[in-house]
Amino acid sequence: MAEASSEVVVAVAAVLLVVALLLVTTTSRRGGGKRLPPSPLALPLIGHLHLIRPPPHRAFDRIIARYGPLVYLRLGPSTHCVVAGTAEAARDLLKFEASIPERPLTAVTRHLAYDSAGFAFAPYGPHWRFMKRLCMSELLGPRTVDQLRPVREAELAAVLAAARDAAARGEALDVSRQLIRLANNAIMRMVATALPGEMTEEARDCAKQVAEVVGAFNLEDYVGLCRGWDLQGLTRRTREVRDRFDALLEVMIKSKEQARTRTSRTSLPADHTKDLLDILMDAAEDDKADVKLTRENIKAFVLDIFTAGSDTTATSVEWMLAHLINHPSCLAKLRAELDAVVGTSRLVAEHDVARLPYLQAVFKETLRLQPPAVFAQRETIEPVHVRGYTIPPKTSVFFNIFSIGRDPACWTEPLQFRPDRFMPGGEGAAVDPKGQHMQLMPFGSGRRACPGMGLAMQAVPAFLAALVQCFDWAVPVPPGQSKAPPLDMEEAEGLVSARKQPLLLFPTPRIPTPP
Repeated sequence: MAEASSEVVVAVAAVLLVVALLLVTTTSRRGGGKRLPPSPLALPLIGHLHLIRPPPHRAFDRIIARYGPLVYLRLGPSTHCVVAGTAEAARDLLKFEASIPERPLTAVTRHLAYDSAGFAFAPYGPHWRFMKRLCMSELLGPRTVDQLRPVREAELAAVLAAARDAAARGEALDVSRQLIRLANNAIMRMVATALPGEMTEEARDCAKQVAEVVGAFNLEDYVGLCRGWDLQGLTRRTREVRDRFDALLEVMIKSKEQARTRTSRTSLPADHTKDLLDILMDAAEDDKADVKLTRENIKAFVLDIFTAGSDTTATSVEWMLAHLINHPSCLAKLRAELDAVVGTSRLVAEHDVARLPYLQAVFKETLRLQPPAVFAQRETIEPVHVRGYTIPPKTSVFFNIFSIGRDPACWTEPLQFRPDRFMPGGEGAAVDPKGQHMQLMPFGSGRRACPGMGLAMQAVPAFLAALVQCFDWAVPVPPGQSKAPPLDMEEAEGLVSARKQPLLLFPTPRIPTPP
């Protein structure tokens, strides 16, 4: 009898403890009486972490579908988040952009960004505004993008040559690997045009590891008790890759300094093309500049642009080609446009993109369905009153770009690949991806929008167009089957939403490619 009585007491005590923890959690969630957006039931200590199974953008999408377009989540004991999952919710939040100007640093990005010395994670202030102006006017402005076009053309020619060689041998080409090589080499040679080949290989490996550590779930970001312990080894891995990248950047900068010392700027030819490192070093040496750039600022910015521009470029081209192969009528329509506008006697070029509306529609539709950056993250610096809710300061705000692009309120048959929706008469005919139309915001929106969107919208469609113009692409037929199945479109885990399986295809030449 006594044993039964004590078991009852223990059970009651356990129930009371759980109830007390839930009450504490609920009180904390309500933000001291302020009304927060709807939220799933949180568990003690871990909050909603148990709901965020990888990939996180898919988890956010499931939660949004159940609880509404604006959802509150607590990740761990004290990390507060709000997720926006529709165009209208994103638009309402961005009306208060001045209150959410920051991009929060994680334990990993703090190391990689040289403690926010770069641009992507710099606090909103004089340094960030100076770098933004420099990006838009010089580093990634139209003039620089156009001047560095031969670099991108040379890397594209290498991919076409690899496809031509594979076709001659009757072998399948690992298109995924070739596109990663193209994107990494193009970005690195735009940064430093005289970069030795072995350094691009090192940079490519570093970039792969950076994407892995940045995209990994890190317990230290959400559970304060774990900070400093590096239980997952991510801090160690991050320091190692940062040190490797730092050594690479030191070689690049020193080589550039020596070249600039040897060559008087007054003796440079009139058609001399400055690479991005030249522009950054010019800014650092400008005594009249509003902000004095340091060596760490230069390194952090180069790392920013390399990690932001390499995998995303390759992934976008790969998704486009995969969608077209799975939709032969769309592929035929694009090829007919290329043959009519460009012809078959020369290679399609970046300057042709503006005259190829269906190519642009294919690009937009791919960005809608598979945005390379699946969400954009900000942080509030003051209370935000939106849609009848109050979002407290120091709250992470996630714009789930993946969900927004599939918002059924904006798109008919939102899960279907239909480029024609962006052609005249379609619901997306007047929509562009530059951040002004919330239903399509693959580059983000507002002051923190990606400054490289102009380069991406010019170069990425041109890469895809060349692959379609120059080759027919066939999917390997599995043993025992009479025809090839559709390509698997499952996503891999990670910072960039890439295809899970490598894209292996048999190329057959259609037109002569550059030697």
